[in-house]
Amino acid sequence: MPELTTTEPLVFPAADYGNQDPEWLRIDWRQHLHRVELPGAEVNYAEIGEGEPILFVHGLGGCWRNWLENLPHFGRGHRAIALDLPGFGDSPLPSWTIDMPAYGRLIHDFCEKLELDRVAAIVGNSMGGFVSTEAVIEESSRFDRLVLVSAAGISFAEAEGRRIEAMVRTFEATVPFLSGIREFWLTRPRARTAAFGRVFRYPNRVRPELLAEQMEPGIRAPGFSDAIRAIGGYDTRHRLAEIEIPTMVVWGLSDHIVPVEAAIGYHRLIDGSRLEIFERTGHVPQMERPARFNALLDEFLGE
Repeated sequence: MPELTTTEPLVFPAADYGNQDPEWLRIDWRQHLHRVELPGAEVNYAEIGEGEPILFVHGLGGCWRNWLENLPHFGRGHRAIALDLPGFGDSPLPSWTIDMPAYGRLIHDFCEKLELDRVAAIVGNSMGGFVSTEAVIEESSRFDRLVLVSAAGISFAEAEGRRIEAMVRTFEATVPFLSGIREFWLTRPRARTAAFGRVFRYPNRVRPELLAEQMEPGIRAPGFSDAIRAIGGYDTRHRLAEIEIPTMVVWGLSDHIVPVEAAIGYHRLIDGSRLEIFERTGHVPQMERPARFNALLDEFLGE
């Protein structure tokens, strides 16, 4: 078992949760949105900046806007790219069956289309972390680094099939709950906690504009049910040892979607990986503590 990686900690104040003056609100994102045709799929993506590319992959029920707090920062020195996986965001369902290997191949098709022969880092949150490991295992030479942010895979692989089906029904049952008047869920503290409390540790400390950008694609995405079933039916734990590129595992200690025990699992199975745990943080550290996350990724890229 690899030893826990120790590094000099990045010091941030306790109040670093959220971002009350986000740069992304001052950007006209329409100028940065593009679409590409890939084998059996059409993919929407956002791109900002120039330099070595960084590829961001969203999670289940997410979209490229999961990275709004990160794209402007990394766009200052990199070609920062975040895509909508087929069946999510503004990318329609693909012609092929959604599963993790297919999404992994899609990442390589996307990189080839954009002529990304070398990617400085592929960064995946939740299901996007699972997809990123699949892409790296399939062809690691394309990527210099791997960053797993509250990645799905390990804990879902351990779940019984009936539990996965129950999870699907639970998530699908929340669609009517979130489909009411949007202002209600965004402006009332108790409603905001009820709607976002399982994803964000402190949803009332996050700008409502950021939460609003996460609501629209949400779990109403047409690929949601197929994707969650695919996660539960696919296990790559035995192949994680094949990952040899520098890897950083980032997790929220208060993650209720993918418990922090999965972070320990990834850290143990990927030799030499670096483990970073954010206290008082939920399932989306890149949105909850963006200044800390961005500084951490900057440091990792510079190693």
